[in-house]
Amino acid sequence: MLGPQKQSIVEDTFSSPGATTQGRSLMQNAWLRLMRNRAAVVSLFVLGLLILLAFAGPYFIPYNYEDPDWAAFRMPPSIESGHYMGTDQNGRDLFARILYGTRVSLAVALVATLVSVFIGVTFGAVAGYIGGRVDQAMMRFVDIMYALPYILFVILLMVIFGRNVYLLFAAIGALEWLTMARIVRGQTLSIKQREYIEAARASGQGTFAIIFKHIIPNLAGPVVIYAALTVPEIIVTESFLSYLGFGVQEPLTSLGTLIADGASVFEVLPWLLWFPATFLVLLLLSLLFIGDGLRDAFDPKER
Repeated sequence: MLGPQKQSIVEDTFSSPGATTQGRSLMQNAWLRLMRNRAAVVSLFVLGLLILLAFAGPYFIPYNYEDPDWAAFRMPPSIESGHYMGTDQNGRDLFARILYGTRVSLAVALVATLVSVFIGVTFGAVAGYIGGRVDQAMMRFVDIMYALPYILFVILLMVIFGRNVYLLFAAIGALEWLTMARIVRGQTLSIKQREYIEAARASGQGTFAIIFKHIIPNLAGPVVIYAALTVPEIIVTESFLSYLGFGVQEPLTSLGTLIADGASVFEVLPWLLWFPATFLVLLLLSLLFIGDGLRDAFDPKER
């Protein structure tokens, strides 16, 4: 689990406060710095292209991801046949399946990230602001959850409640919030000492009003960075679970499922592994470079 590594990255990034450039907001300054990062800009372009292919590409392909072409079983990549990346052992077009699998992998990652961000930000902000015994009890619960084997816990949920893509969203997202909670708690301990929080208390605002109106909106920087770093981790987790047979099930497919299928017949049909693995690598690298660019863009030392 990559949580502690990402936690150190985000906490180091926001360890010291800095003033925004006069006349521009934090988000505007961050966006300008992000656009000066060539690796991040190229990665944004690649990610946008992959998303466009995943969601719009199937409408321009004459083959469905689950319908076999009875005249093209195990066909290698060919422009003349229209199967640009070949077909699998069941005659299904690999390009169509990769595009649909990319769509499913992105959906799992985005939904699970949103779930983890919602739980982690709320949990961490409440623990950090209230403090005392409540904070200690909440963070001990986080420590206990950290001690559980992550992958085994997800697999256990899938075995008990059944294998379906909706449970996969919930299972991964419900276990990815722990590091986010720690990051948000640490930032909240610093923010709650500032003058505008004292002013909010003096005006008679309640605890949860202060948390949701003043503290959480000021956590945008670390939350955005951690979310960007969480998406590729969740994609890898989903791919690993699908490779083990606990992820997305037929007739649906994902990049992990396609890689598992390709690995089993690699010596006979190598293109069934090459192409989905290439899509997965491009997707992960683009997300990682974007996350790295966001970290640099929000770095107070660069303001």
